[in-house]
Amino acid sequence: MDLGLTGAKALVTGASRGIGRAIAATLAAEGCALALCARGEEGLAKAAAELRGEGATVFAEPVDVTDPAALAAFVQRAAGALDGLDLLVSNVSAGNVKGPESWEASLRGDLIPFAGLVEAALPHLEASDRAAVVAIGTTNASDTARPAGANSYSALKAAVVQHASALAHALAPKGIRVNTVSPGPVDFPGGAWETVRASRPEVYEEVLARLPIGRYGAAEDVAAAVAFLLGRTGSFCVGVNLVVDGGLLTRVQY
Repeated sequence: MDLGLTGAKALVTGASRGIGRAIAATLAAEGCALALCARGEEGLAKAAAELRGEGATVFAEPVDVTDPAALAAFVQRAAGALDGLDLLVSNVSAGNVKGPESWEASLRGDLIPFAGLVEAALPHLEASDRAAVVAIGTTNASDTARPAGANSYSALKAAVVQHASALAHALAPKGIRVNTVSPGPVDFPGGAWETVRASRPEVYEEVLARLPIGRYGAAEDVAAAVAFLLGRTGSFCVGVNLVVDGGLLTRVQY
């Protein structure tokens, strides 16, 4: 299916590995030019080189998105390099951090980068005739049960989903669609669930038993959902929180 993304200019944060890397690859395959950032220079350079080798146009810079000024400056450089921006994917996350600094880390690593990314890119999105934004959430934002429990990651991701919905209704009259994709357990090399599988196999198996589909998600599963919402296939989706979780959540998803 043609998603109608050919020629679009897409910015993806945290694009060097895992879900962000899969999103970048999926968008490149759909014909997008890419602006990519990640904190690790070596991983980002490798990802950019691989995508260029497959024919994609890629502008890439190492950026720490917890630095609002650095993120805003990257957005402007990316727009200059690609001659505009049409699509944003806010993928970077502090993850499920622990300890006394976890709340500040989640605020600075999840919510503030998403808000700042949209704010910095807004003039470019307003100039686009195909503008769309996707924030990456999590099923933890909708579920307080084990194994997540009460933690800063879940609470701040819930704030990301709320802010995305509020932005969606504020920006839709300007022709800018905003939606969220909330993954369930996704296992990829170097990811959190790979670590759990190695260090706490009983937890890994417990969660697997709760997945009616019988497997963990792949990064490509999430990337496909993001591409759907960014493309013309999702052109009537505004303020949606698309859950991609293999049936983990048991609530009715109104």
